[in-house]
Amino acid sequence: MDLSIIIVNYKTKHLTLACIESVFSSITSYKYEIILVDNASNDGTILAVNEQFPQVVTIANSDNVGFSKANNQGIRIAKGRYVLLLNSDTIVQQDTFQTMLSFMDENPIVGASGCKIVLPDGSLDKACKRGFPTPSASFYYAFGFAKLFPKIHRFNQYQLGYLDPDQQYPIDSLVGAFMLIRREAIDQVGMLDEEFFMYGEDIDWCYRIKEAGWVNYYYPKTQIVHHKGASSRRKPYKIIYEFHRAMILFHNKHYRRKYSWLTNAMVYAGVGVKFSLALAKNKLRPAR
Repeated sequence: MDLSIIIVNYKTKHLTLACIESVFSSITSYKYEIILVDNASNDGTILAVNEQFPQVVTIANSDNVGFSKANNQGIRIAKGRYVLLLNSDTIVQQDTFQTMLSFMDENPIVGASGCKIVLPDGSLDKACKRGFPTPSASFYYAFGFAKLFPKIHRFNQYQLGYLDPDQQYPIDSLVGAFMLIRREAIDQVGMLDEEFFMYGEDIDWCYRIKEAGWVNYYYPKTQIVHHKGASSRRKPYKIIYEFHRAMILFHNKHYRRKYSWLTNAMVYAGVGVKFSLALAKNKLRPAR
């Protein structure tokens, strides 16, 4: 088996079915399997997948165990030389797997790679190529400097806006919406950290992969479409909480010991301010 594609579903039945359909519509000489992990969606996804795509391996959780743990369930039974984390709200192109696996086979120093990811309107999903969220990078991103000065390196250490999205290069971090990992890299650094419930686990994984001596690589010779959640509707409190908790988890795990108490205090305060603003902004949105 060359590739194990792991898709985690949580109440995205129609998007998930479309995602799987796009996978089976792809053209590749590589052998792949699809493993679908459902986080207690109770929306008929597993039944629909079993009926329409009986070749897909399905795991049905009785509770929502989170993104990291669900992906790890898939990784444990995956048979591929490569593992792909693929969001349920993505559509792959016909050449995506052939292009990306050929690249990985030709570049054994690459531990993880990602393709170009675009939103439905054709604009770039900026999360597909990122730097690590150091305190300075996070500050410039969170408080708008990156948006004001998109082409200046100092202010764009996180989203790398100064780099051409149509060129290929090594980067710090990919995104879990499409993240292709070499089996040997997983064996070396371990699976996703399940302390991260649904945000930050991809950056943490990339950090560990790079620390272990592998290269993380952005390869935009193919692309996928990401129907990224951009709803103007009110978000559940847990979504906002987990997003900001992931920031603290990552900082404590990788940066706290490298910085002074003052820098750490400023990081915690900054996350607290962002969390409060996010809650306030969310309350102003319509409930449905």
